[in-house]
Amino acid sequence: MSSDLQADGAADALQPAAVAVAVAQFAAVADPDANLAEIDRLARRAVERGARVVVFPEYSMSFTPEPGQEMLDAAEPLDGEFVRALGDLAAELGVHLVAGVIEQAADRGRFHNTVVALDPSGALVARYRKLHLYDAFGQRESDVVQPGAIEPPELFEAGGLRFGLQTCYDARFPEVTRRVVDAGADVVCMPAEWVRGPLKEAHWRTLTTARALENTVYVAAADQAPPVSAGNSMIVDPMGVELATIGEETDVAVAWLSRERLDAVRRVNPALSLRRFVVVER
Repeated sequence: MSSDLQADGAADALQPAAVAVAVAQFAAVADPDANLAEIDRLARRAVERGARVVVFPEYSMSFTPEPGQEMLDAAEPLDGEFVRALGDLAAELGVHLVAGVIEQAADRGRFHNTVVALDPSGALVARYRKLHLYDAFGQRESDVVQPGAIEPPELFEAGGLRFGLQTCYDARFPEVTRRVVDAGADVVCMPAEWVRGPLKEAHWRTLTTARALENTVYVAAADQAPPVSAGNSMIVDPMGVELATIGEETDVAVAWLSRERLDAVRRVNPALSLRRFVVVER
C-alpha cells in the first residue's frame, strides 16, 4: 500500500462515518405477506445496529425455485400494496430501504424484475428494471420476466453519498455498473438471487469485488440465503475490501461508508478519469 493511501486511511479513521449501510439476507418464499414480515424484522435489526440504508435481495416480494405462475400472480404495480408497505416501514424507521419486487408489466404473461428504493418519508425515489435476464446455467428467466428498457440510471442520496441500482445477473456485464457510476453513483446496491451451483459462489465473490474495484465504488450486494441461493451477501469498498459479509445464515451485516475513503482511493487509483472508452448501447 502506498504511503499516500496509508496517510489518507489514517485520516479517514479519525473522521465520522458518512453513512451506515446494511445488507439483509433471507430466503424469500411465494407469500408476499410472509416476506414482508421478514423484511420488517431484519430492517429493525439493521437499524438497531446503526444502518441508515438497508438493502434486501432480489425477489424479496415473492420467490419460488422455478419462477412461474405463483410469482406472476404476486405481481403488482409500483403503487401497489407491497411497495406502499415498504414505504410505510421506511418512514417508520427513518431509513432508505432497497428491495427487489415483482412489478406488473405490459405483457401480462410476464412481469418486471424490479428494484425499488424508498426514502425516509416513504416515497419511491428510484427504481430499476432488470436488463440482463438469467438465461444461463440451465435457467430461462425470460420465460416469465420482461426485461426493462434501457433508461438513464436513477439515483438517490443518503449521508452525502449517491446510490445506484442494479440486479444479480447484471454483475456479469461490467457496462451496467459503469453506466450507473457514470451517472454519479458512489455506491451500487445490487440485490440478487444468485442460484447455487458449481463455482457459483466463487463467481459471486469475484464479480462483486471486480465491479467495486474497476469503478472505485462501494458495492452493497444482498443475496438470498440458501438453500436455493448462494448467500454470501457482502459490502465491498473501492479497494476491493470486504467490509461486511454474511455466510449462509439469515441476518444483516452493516458497514460504514465514507466520502473520504472514496476520495482517497480515487487519488491513488484514478481509473475512472484515465479510461479511454465509454459505454454505448447495443
